[in-house]
Amino acid sequence: MPRKPNPEQLDLDAPEATDEWFAKARPASEVLGDLLGASVAKEMLQPKRGRPALDKPKAHVNIRLDADILEAFKETGAGWQTRMNNALREWLKAHPNVTGV
Repeated sequence: MPRKPNPEQLDLDAPEATDEWFAKARPASEVLGDLLGASVAKEMLQPKRGRPALDKPKAHVNIRLDADILEAFKETGAGWQTRMNNALREWLKAHPNVTGV
């Protein structure tokens, strides 16, 4: 048996969606072009997940380091991997004759 809605709790600005309303509904891909223009609609409908793609994404590697080196970087707190990356970059700058970079 369906419950009767409490008239004091009805929100006239946001009425309940009915089967009739859903029958009239159209997908966003059909509606957005008319409302915002085709190029804006196309951009809005493109899936965007996660961070934006980088021109040169970082590579995931497994590396074995001496425990004291690793511990020294970890003791510096959050961001230790970035600091380790920067230390390696500084080494490369100090040794410009290294090939393959």
